[in-house]
Amino acid sequence: MHSSTLLVILLGLMGLAYHFGRRRAITTAGGVARINTLHSLPGYYGFYAALWAGIPAFLILGLWTGFQNEILMAIVTAELSPEAVAGTAPGLLVSSIKNLAAGVMASGGATAELQTAAERYVRLQQIAQWSLWVAVLSVALAGMAFAWIKTSPELRARNRVERIVMVILVIFSSIAILTTLGILLSVIFESVRFFQAISPLEFFFGTLWSPQTALRADQVGASGAFGAVPLFTGTLMVSAIAMLVAVPIGLMSAIYLSEYAPRRVRAYAKPTLEVLAGVPTVVYGFFAALTVAPMIRELGMSMGLNVASESALAAGLVMGIMIIPFVSSLSEDVINAVPQAMRDGSYALGATQSETIRRVIIPAALPGIIGGILLAVSRAIGETMIVVMAAGLAANLTANPLDSVTTVTVQIVTLLVGDQEFDSPKTMAAFALGLTLFLVTLALNVVALRIVRKYREQYE
Repeated sequence: MHSSTLLVILLGLMGLAYHFGRRRAITTAGGVARINTLHSLPGYYGFYAALWAGIPAFLILGLWTGFQNEILMAIVTAELSPEAVAGTAPGLLVSSIKNLAAGVMASGGATAELQTAAERYVRLQQIAQWSLWVAVLSVALAGMAFAWIKTSPELRARNRVERIVMVILVIFSSIAILTTLGILLSVIFESVRFFQAISPLEFFFGTLWSPQTALRADQVGASGAFGAVPLFTGTLMVSAIAMLVAVPIGLMSAIYLSEYAPRRVRAYAKPTLEVLAGVPTVVYGFFAALTVAPMIRELGMSMGLNVASESALAAGLVMGIMIIPFVSSLSEDVINAVPQAMRDGSYALGATQSETIRRVIIPAALPGIIGGILLAVSRAIGETMIVVMAAGLAANLTANPLDSVTTVTVQIVTLLVGDQEFDSPKTMAAFALGLTLFLVTLALNVVALRIVRKYREQYE
């Protein structure tokens, strides 16, 4: 009996509770004709009953599901003899019992005591599953009965439902904030450990990036160099090329679709343009590596230029194509939101359509346009797959877009792929790169917010 089935049944009980709670409110009021004697609308009484039937049951379901395996495993391991536990890591012991219980490990490769523990674990799981069903359904029915008893014309159902919904929203908002805070603190903690081993001056101003560190004292050629300047310059170069492609094309297409295009053209052109946003980035990576990069290389060689097989120009161009829908769609929505009265007023003063766009519509829509561009910049900075396939992994400090470069996100993925020791500077460098990227993005958002406020004040 799966928890998903119990979840569906619980949602069904909440629906029944809503129905019965609504009917109960109408009945206590004396029928539909006297519904105005109720403090709240009948629907609020239904929601009141549904919340009482669902919230306590959902809490039990969540807590039970979250802690069931740990509690059962603690019971099983506590029953093992000291001889079975001695010399075995706790994690390995738990994994062995779970594998035996799931039938992954052959019973012949385990001791009789471990086999008995696995069987005991399976039995406890079955008991716990049945107990979960009984507890959740009992609490849901008890909540329905409580709401049934409390329902009366004097019950302030609307106030209580709104209060409960507000508490739920606050809890979910707090979870999102605490999750973000936890991620930030974990990145900061690992970054502090990295900077205790590597000088911040070397990291922020060093020009050589070679994060390979020695695993043994006698190992040669892996001392490690953590100068991140080539990564920063590569990220800025690829993102700048992408923005040079995406911003003009996206903004011009948004202006055309909003102000010039006929309704029929817009109805087909905008969905077609937004299809680009749904294409997987790996497809763009293939396109960049197999089509754009060879084309740029052949074109450069025909002009006598030395072009790398994986270049920042190829990655930036394809990334810009991928980002066009972000700029275009958001800018077009913002431009459409400008009131028609502003356009009519501009035309009444003798301005042409192009002058109206330049001097009225764009200034009015500028905060939203900048927001779309910021979203595109964040998308460009965080892109990984296209850079891996089209720009390469070489950390070259260069201003030539025809050379091979790498970015911060690509190096983060490279450092964390595979079996890594999370106490070595090589692995902790990924957290330092992530923290730096976060701070740079935060600074860009603050600057953009001030620019938006400045233009908004001038316009208002």
